Amino acid sequence: MRNVMALGAALVAALALSDVVTESQGEAGNDFPNPYTIGPWGQLPGGRKIGAVAGIDIDRDGRSLWAFERCGGATCDGSSLAPLLKFDSGGKLIASFGAGMFVYPHGIYVDRDDNIWVTDGQGKGSKGHTVVKFSPTGRVLMTLGTPGVAGAGDDMFNQPSDVVVGPTGSIFVADGHGGDSNARIVKFDRDGKFIKAWGKKGSGEGEFDTPHSLLIDGRGRLVVADRGNSRIQIFDQEGRFISEMRQFGRPSSIFLDAKGMLYSADSQSNTPAVNPSVKRGIRIGALADGKVRYFVPDPDPIDPAVGGGREGVAVDRQGIVYVAKTGAGGLFRYTNETAGSR
Repeated sequence: MRNVMALGAALVAALALSDVVTESQGEAGNDFPNPYTIGPWGQLPGGRKIGAVAGIDIDRDGRSLWAFERCGGATCDGSSLAPLLKFDSGGKLIASFGAGMFVYPHGIYVDRDDNIWVTDGQGKGSKGHTVVKFSPTGRVLMTLGTPGVAGAGDDMFNQPSDVVVGPTGSIFVADGHGGDSNARIVKFDRDGKFIKAWGKKGSGEGEFDTPHSLLIDGRGRLVVADRGNSRIQIFDQEGRFISEMRQFGRPSSIFLDAKGMLYSADSQSNTPAVNPSVKRGIRIGALADGKVRYFVPDPDPIDPAVGGGREGVAVDRQGIVYVAKTGAGGLFRYTNETAGSR
């Protein structure tokens, strides 16, 4: 669903507009309609608690949800639990795998063949700093990066945050999670052969401070949630900068639905040090014109002791929004009672 290159309505709408987004000035606003009701969602068997979740995505069936969960807590280090979880539309767990393979589950992407791509955002021992591709049944098909080794070489990552696959099979990795990690996009061919990398730590065009989430839009452009810079940047697949948007807040996760609506989860604003006048929550608007149409505030209080916010977002075929929380953990369902009007 994050790859909407084959969806006719979104493609036609996008092609009618220029590359440059004009509605890109000023900080994110808070005064937009909120037609959504929110409720907790997802059940795990045996009394298992849903821990911190940064990455979620929709299965190819358009209704089931995949979550890359941190083994009931804040990390999978030392855990025997499976972090890759598939839920049906009712929130029942129907598949799980990946036990003992990961340190810090982070990004997730479901490709057109229902293969599951994930990023392990930290390293310990012989695990982590990798991108792993699974079959829908949990068989490992590819591993990118050097397990357990952080670096900036062609075959290494340092805290990779997300991964997405383009329409011709090219693989893009958002490599970095702030601090002393990398701050770049790395491109591979469909077989995992390194092609190129671009970006460095900074705030200029094509520079990054925590490239946290990726998607490919209906025109094949790479859209990057540049979280530390409180903006979204748009590139072609060769890394040429096209435009940026700042009106969607400080994006931890971005998702594009079949109608070309962009969903941006801001989990870090509204603190004295970070965007103090910008509320946290989900901002929704058309990627084509950059205009925010809805805002769903995060109902949780800012609690530094718990940490984390609602930072994962995915939207199913019916327009139901799913949101994942780090920190104390959890999955949530956002339902638009007036969805027909969109």
